[in-house]
Amino acid sequence: MYYLIPFCLILAALFIFQEKQENYTAAVILKGLASLCFVVFGLSISDGSSMSRLITAGLMLGCVADVLLNLRFVLKEAGQLVFLVGILVFLSGHIAYLMAVMPLAQHRFTYVIIALVLTALLMKWIFTKIEAKRAFKIFGIFYIGAIVLLNVVAIGNLIFAPDTFRTIFAAGALLFLISDIVLILNTFGPEQKFVLRVTNLSLYYIGQILIALSLVFLH
Repeated sequence: MYYLIPFCLILAALFIFQEKQENYTAAVILKGLASLCFVVFGLSISDGSSMSRLITAGLMLGCVADVLLNLRFVLKEAGQLVFLVGILVFLSGHIAYLMAVMPLAQHRFTYVIIALVLTALLMKWIFTKIEAKRAFKIFGIFYIGAIVLLNVVAIGNLIFAPDTFRTIFAAGALLFLISDIVLILNTFGPEQKFVLRVTNLSLYYIGQILIALSLVFLH
């Protein structure tokens, strides 16, 4: 099933092209298919353990959220609501990933404190770069907080017990975080730039592929 990795990236590239051309319906379909690739890949290599099930659940929630985020361009009248629901589904995916790797953590309380501090600093910086309604800001704090905590736990697990699974998972989670930061800056910043959109999506798909790929080395 490794052929799904390049297939995912090709579909993602086609989706970006269609979005650039403002063919939003075609873009949603292609984006959904691209995301479905990393879901099927993850399911095909899952060993059925509780950790694998949580990671594949995170992948599936990410796929659903991907479609919702782009549906805002199709369902323009309900665009903000669809976007918020998509962010909520993504948040659920981050929680699934976090539940998967948290049992490996050796210093959970310390990780939570570090994540709170990093989230506060990061959101303070982000809020100086964007303009958004209060609802989006509140969602953003919880959302970024969850993925920052995921990264702190994943990197902490890697530092204290390095192995291939922890390395690949942590790399995927980090790319996911950077992708989300770029998405927020580009969506709510003063000017939307296509190069940032490409950066956001490229980091996102590589990150999700790495998280799925980490299942190969789960033992």
